[in-house]
Amino acid sequence: MITAVTTAAVASWRRKTVGKVVFVPTMGALHSGHAALIQRARRLAGKDGGVAVSIFVNPTQFGPSEDLSRYPRPIRADAALCRSEGVDLLFRPDVREMYASDVSVAVSEKSLSLRFEGAERPGHFDGVCTVVALLFQMIRPEIAVFGEKDWQQLAVIRRMVRDLKFPIRIAGHPIVREEDGLALSSRNRFLPAGARAMAPRIFQALTAAAMEAEAGTKHASLERQLRRDLGRIPGATLNYASIVEETTLEPLGRITSQTKARALVAVKLGGVRLLDNLAIPLGNSLAP
Repeated sequence: MITAVTTAAVASWRRKTVGKVVFVPTMGALHSGHAALIQRARRLAGKDGGVAVSIFVNPTQFGPSEDLSRYPRPIRADAALCRSEGVDLLFRPDVREMYASDVSVAVSEKSLSLRFEGAERPGHFDGVCTVVALLFQMIRPEIAVFGEKDWQQLAVIRRMVRDLKFPIRIAGHPIVREEDGLALSSRNRFLPAGARAMAPRIFQALTAAAMEAEAGTKHASLERQLRRDLGRIPGATLNYASIVEETTLEPLGRITSQTKARALVAVKLGGVRLLDNLAIPLGNSLAP
């Protein structure tokens, strides 16, 4: 595994890579969910391709009330995981490598990013889009792999790639979960014991919503029930819970055979914001 900290070192590696390059961008604090993304990248790259992983805690996607310094940075453990998963390039730039001291250009998405996380964390997706666009320019992958846990982020990145004509395929990877259903996240390590015990009820509420949809519950009733179930979790504060069209993130309107729905939720539990989502089966009975 090559570890690079400069754009020049990445460019040198890229020139020597014969096959397709598959890229997994991360902010570090890697866990088995990230390992699954890397394994997917290896399969997509094939025996002749290269797998690149970036670790960069991006300051521009943190809001003024969010503690950037608190974000975990287990450098040695992250490098060991990348090495064990056969990563070819580990890119660990510092802020000066990513942003000029007088940087004045940013990438902004103005539709999908306005609700949910975008409303809860103003400016967050400008930071995400900008750093991902920069990393795409540096790595120049044919494919990039993103986890589906941050579904809104995945949708925003796909829109950015479409609108800015990046010649990159975005591959989403299904959520990796703990045995009790909790979606794997770097944030989980901050959950107090009591909150951790309650956290699986988020996925239970989502699963119940999917089952109710299969049974014919209408969309409006389904959303209300989902919010009630999440609001009943002891110690939980519900930030949002909505069922939307999974590509546009708009509320469900007229349902056709092409419509795909997804429930998006964010719950604050034990001082930690937890995101989750689940595909919701559709039928005529789910119309609003």
